[in-house]
Amino acid sequence: MTLYCATSNEGKLREFRAASGADLEILPLPDLRTIDPPEESGLTFEENAILKALYYGAHMPKEDRGAYLFAEDSGLEVDDLCGDPGVYSARYAGPDATDEANNQLLLERLAHSTDRAGRYVCVIALVKDGELVNTFRGTVEGEIVTEPKGSGGFGYDPLFYYPEFGMTFAEVPAERKAQVSHRAQALAALFSFLRK
Repeated sequence: MTLYCATSNEGKLREFRAASGADLEILPLPDLRTIDPPEESGLTFEENAILKALYYGAHMPKEDRGAYLFAEDSGLEVDDLCGDPGVYSARYAGPDATDEANNQLLLERLAHSTDRAGRYVCVIALVKDGELVNTFRGTVEGEIVTEPKGSGGFGYDPLFYYPEFGMTFAEVPAERKAQVSHRAQALAALFSFLRK
């Protein structure tokens, strides 16, 4: 089965494909980079995932209109910041922020915090023929360290300490992270649904 996804993020695309198995081929939406992105106006990960899936689903090529397409919204919630950066995770330090800038801002805002608990959240929305089919959610709990550690992963991975591993997500191989990550959980639910 061919499944289209609405992301141009290479890190996410690698994770999607690594989790999919041989029976599912995941392809980016054709000409995705030429499509103006929608305004992510949702207040929750669910709202943004659905908004993006429906928007990009309307851009499916005519010959693929009957195929499934999914979009996801994900990010980091930190308890002591009242859930921030939340849906603004990718643009926490501004519209064109780099991972490094986002990480630095997060560390600055947690400089005097004693509660560094947080979680990664991922919500995937699946559409077909312009209609929402279902949503799938995954979360993983952790803590925010005081300085970046590790060179792997992307986003907030150098700051996200996972107690069961005893290290940050950026310090573990991608395949080990994929066993427990928020995205892996949401993808597993999506793929299980499709295989039924």
